[in-house]
Amino acid sequence: MSDQQLPAEWPASVHPPGAESFGQTAVVWLFDQVPADYRLHGVLRRHPVALSRLARIHVASCLEGARKGYRTARVELRDHLPPHALDQVMNAYLDEGKRTAALLRQVEAVDAALRAQAAAEGGEGGAEGASGADGGAEVSR
Repeated sequence: MSDQQLPAEWPASVHPPGAESFGQTAVVWLFDQVPADYRLHGVLRRHPVALSRLARIHVASCLEGARKGYRTARVELRDHLPPHALDQVMNAYLDEGKRTAALLRQVEAVDAALRAQAAAEGGEGGAEGASGADGGAEVSR
């Protein structure tokens, strides 16, 4: 993939597949997309494919939550908010839904590249140099 153009949804801070620092920058970026406590699990740092899968599922769940919130907000909040505030809540759900859908496309692009790299390396799924990607503080479990 290093000789190919990156997809439009490729995150700016993740170096392209094939670059020596691809795995490290992917791990740092992926950890920024999930709850901070996920950094406590050393296996996710050692195996970026596991982290990208977790991030993909997490972000997809957030998107589904935004969609459900949008579908149900008018009914659940109509007796508790004035109409103008309810409209603002609906706009917030729309904005967050769009942002989260774009983020999911980014995570999916990084996930696909990490999976391709792991397959090319024999399925190891590790990232050379990724163990200290965010300062090295980790708890192995």
